[in-house]
Amino acid sequence: MTSARVCSAFRRVTAIVVLLTAFFIAPQSASAQTPVDLQLVLAVDASGSVSEVRFELQKRGYIAAFRNPRLLRAVQSGATQSIAVTMMQWTGPALQVQVVPWMIVRDGATMQRFADAIEAAPRRLFGGGTSISGAIDYSRTLFPGSGFTSPRKVIDVSGDGSNNRGRPATEARDDAVADGFVINGLPILALEPWLDQYYVSNVIGGPGAFVVPAQSYETFAEAVLKKLVTEIAILGTP
Repeated sequence: MTSARVCSAFRRVTAIVVLLTAFFIAPQSASAQTPVDLQLVLAVDASGSVSEVRFELQKRGYIAAFRNPRLLRAVQSGATQSIAVTMMQWTGPALQVQVVPWMIVRDGATMQRFADAIEAAPRRLFGGGTSISGAIDYSRTLFPGSGFTSPRKVIDVSGDGSNNRGRPATEARDDAVADGFVINGLPILALEPWLDQYYVSNVIGGPGAFVVPAQSYETFAEAVLKKLVTEIAILGTP
């Protein structure tokens, strides 16, 4: 057999292998996604206005929430009795980082593991402006690789200031809502007492979107538990 025929035969075999791989492996990848009631991104403010003490109060608030039985009861009120959660930190338009990977929460053990993961995650960002739009845009990119599928995809934005970097927050919100995302807000009113109204007008969006304000960093833990329980319990509401 000539070298030309060998090359031609090799190309045909390669093409067949590629087709068979696509046929058998692609469906398996699609079916590998775990169904949950909710996929949730926790977007945590790490901008320059957030001191180390304030950041730690935010962090402790999330840890306490994921160790609270009230939250577990909310999680188990849904159809699959499970949610998938990840956490990211944000500041400027191009300054965002995922600090806790996607994890499933469905019982006391998995909820504790997520709380432990938050506790172990260091602060990775320390300034660069307050870009809520950047936080929303980045959060959207985390969903395709989550490994989960759900009827609701929610981005939770917590922060202590209005958008002052990047494109307008309303544009990012509208793009996200158009693509089927829900954005809820947890504004901290320590520096901007009217920030809750700003979040209502410029940040939150989608079916059932809402705001739970924290009057100060010291009351953040109470507010975040209330918001998460409300957000997740919606899944059990007909």
